[in-house]
Amino acid sequence: MSLPRADGLAPAETGDDTVSLTYDARLLRRKRLVSESGRAFLVDLPETRSVDEGEAFLLDDGTRVAVSAAPEDLVAVTGGPLTRLAWHIGNRHTPCQIEAGRLLIARDHVLEAMLAHLGAEIAIVTEPFRPEGGAYGHGRTFGHSHGPDHGHSHGHGHNHGHDHSHDHGHDHSHDHDHGHHHHHHSHD
Repeated sequence: MSLPRADGLAPAETGDDTVSLTYDARLLRRKRLVSESGRAFLVDLPETRSVDEGEAFLLDDGTRVAVSAAPEDLVAVTGGPLTRLAWHIGNRHTPCQIEAGRLLIARDHVLEAMLAHLGAEIAIVTEPFRPEGGAYGHGRTFGHSHGPDHGHSHGHGHNHGHDHSHDHGHDHSHDHDHGHHHHHHSHD
């Protein structure tokens, strides 16, 4: 017997059932899932995408399975200047849930140590993760691409090996190291 298939999504105004997925599990294209009531179904979307809470899988048998964010282990970041801490998190292209008095990120011991060094208070919590959506696509940042209309993309640690010169009425050049920590600028 074949599983019911979901090849599309719709707003989850009402759902016949629910499936709880972690943040990572909500990025999918083709996957077998099991709803809260124990009903197995196959997701077969046209392309990989981030499925958000508030959406529902439309099964070919007419059932609507609403998506909810499942509780998972996260890091609650408080203390220190949150805007500065959020900048450091965003600079590493790390998904972040921004709230009035705290930031939530996925567990990452390197990032946790860096944030603690910057004066943040770190606490491990278990709750649903609903990070801010990105400006491109369905709320995910993939690597360092800034989307198709941004004009460029860059990976980690590459070096252009050449200068970019601009005419400002004086000699001015700088090379781009894109190591994401320092840009060297030289003015003659």
